[in-house]
Amino acid sequence: MSNYAEEYGQSVSDPESFWLDKAQALSWFKFPQQILSQDENGIDRWFADGELNTAYLALDYHVEQGRGDQTAVLYDSPVTGTKRAISYRELTSQVATLAGGLKKLGVNKGDRVLIYMPMVPEAAVAMLACARIGAIHSVVFGGFAAHELAVRIDDAQPKVVLSASCGIEMDKIIEYKPLLDKAIEVAQCPPQHCVILQREQCQASLLQGRDYDWHKLVSISEPVACTPVKATDPLYILYTSGTTGTPKGIVRDNGGHAVAMKYSMSAIYDIQPGEVFWAASDVGWVVGHSYIVYAPLISGCTTVLYEGKPVRTPDAGAFWRVISEYAVKAIFSAPTAFRAIKKEDPQAELARQYDLSSLEVIYLAGERLDPPTYHWLQETFQVPVVDHWWQTETGWAIAANMMGVEPKPTKPGSATFPVPGYHVQILDDTGHPVAAGVQGNIVLKRPMPPGCLPTVWRNFDRFQAGYLADFPGFYLSGDGGYLDEEGYLFVMGRTDDVMNVAGHRFSTGQIEEVVASHSGVAECAVIGIHNDLKGQVPIALVLLKDGETIDEDTLQQEMVAMVRRDIGAVVCLHQVYQVKRLPKTRSGKILRKVIRKIAAGESYTTPSTIDDPESLREIETLFQAKGLLQQSA
Repeated sequence: MSNYAEEYGQSVSDPESFWLDKAQALSWFKFPQQILSQDENGIDRWFADGELNTAYLALDYHVEQGRGDQTAVLYDSPVTGTKRAISYRELTSQVATLAGGLKKLGVNKGDRVLIYMPMVPEAAVAMLACARIGAIHSVVFGGFAAHELAVRIDDAQPKVVLSASCGIEMDKIIEYKPLLDKAIEVAQCPPQHCVILQREQCQASLLQGRDYDWHKLVSISEPVACTPVKATDPLYILYTSGTTGTPKGIVRDNGGHAVAMKYSMSAIYDIQPGEVFWAASDVGWVVGHSYIVYAPLISGCTTVLYEGKPVRTPDAGAFWRVISEYAVKAIFSAPTAFRAIKKEDPQAELARQYDLSSLEVIYLAGERLDPPTYHWLQETFQVPVVDHWWQTETGWAIAANMMGVEPKPTKPGSATFPVPGYHVQILDDTGHPVAAGVQGNIVLKRPMPPGCLPTVWRNFDRFQAGYLADFPGFYLSGDGGYLDEEGYLFVMGRTDDVMNVAGHRFSTGQIEEVVASHSGVAECAVIGIHNDLKGQVPIALVLLKDGETIDEDTLQQEMVAMVRRDIGAVVCLHQVYQVKRLPKTRSGKILRKVIRKIAAGESYTTPSTIDDPESLREIETLFQAKGLLQQSA
């Protein structure tokens, strides 16, 4: 195990030699001689003259190395009562044959394929089949509304859509085909063909001449070999969950991505070939791309593909059952998943029913890990709890506790240290560095490491304006935070999640930490609303743990006192409101920006990624009843 300081130091002082060394861990068709260069837009590109194939690295390579009989994917679906173990040899065969089917439908290198599927093994097969022939896949979260799907079809302009007849949300069947048909009907650039995986829970009607049955197509197709691609050729487009306007297609290249995936799997997660890793996410999100499909398979690991929820499929012990059954070494999920488990089973009684001796680390990302959830996990399970921070744009962690390099003591609320390759700095709004402990804009000094986005699909100007223009020479993360005296990074939330209270700037994350530490609170969201005297004041929306009943006035008094004690009297928590649910995206992020717009009396667009649209209407009704809309308008 190497020394973190040496590893990180080399990565920022001599990035070319650092990443040259990491690239040698992969089996290239043509090893790159040009490690770092710039493209026609002046953007740093890694391994530009190298050639490889991501599907080969994830599949064929392991079969050739004698790992063909090892389990590649463990599929566990409590919503259908289905379990499957798929070996590397079986997965390679399935991918090669579907790739042949895509070729039969006219898909070639550089063509786009849109994937609109539930959490079934065929979703991973679809992604890898595209990679095998050099096609560019774009996964859209299964069940997305027709309009949002149509917008993505028009932006990516796929030749083929791979989909399924339905998805299953706990006990509810979501028919995908009617949504897909409607999207194609309104799209300006409809696909030539659709391939539909028929599930026994729901059979979809197929349009003759356009639609193909998945299994029938595969049955008449021949397996094809891997197509060599350049390291800088796109592997996929992934649309970020913006709330308005044209979706932003994050582009990921093949070479830099593969190097980053291989390095991160061992350096960050300490997972070795043959070990079981579980990213409890969805292939529709970047976590699913990176750590359900690509990184574990490129690294020769066994990955868990789970079609279920942390609770109610069937209960709050679901995660522990999976960990126990498959001897999972590390789990990676969002804090909201564990808050849901904690809410329903605060004493973790269900966890005690399972043998969790295989579990060595719990990783969390996707949103800020609140200290109460951190402490609950660590005290309950007595394993390291690693909060790490990254973005769809980067594709892998910007800051983490490097468990495979040199584990460090953790600090609640901190993502620990910057990951090698990411030169993290904190700048004020004028572009000047700030002192330790002072909050500012979190930026990344260029060049960014392999795996990060080189552009936005067909819109470089948007990439330039949104990420590079504000601070020349740096990538703007859009998040605010600080580095403490020891170099620990604290990410406090999006830079627009900052309030100005009587001339003092406070992040909502800072206040949420205190509110969430109340013994009766399961989850909370803090926003700033307009105040004539102070400019802004904070209010808290609070979801209580199951079984807790606290009078709202009592809760208000206790929390005001806690915020005053832990942050200072100047913050003055204005009001606490109890809610039955908080509006979130399907990946678990609380929609604070939309909540702020409601409170400010501004118009808003219901995000396409929202998990439960009714939750926003409940917030609007609450604010109207409490007179907040008049205060903040």
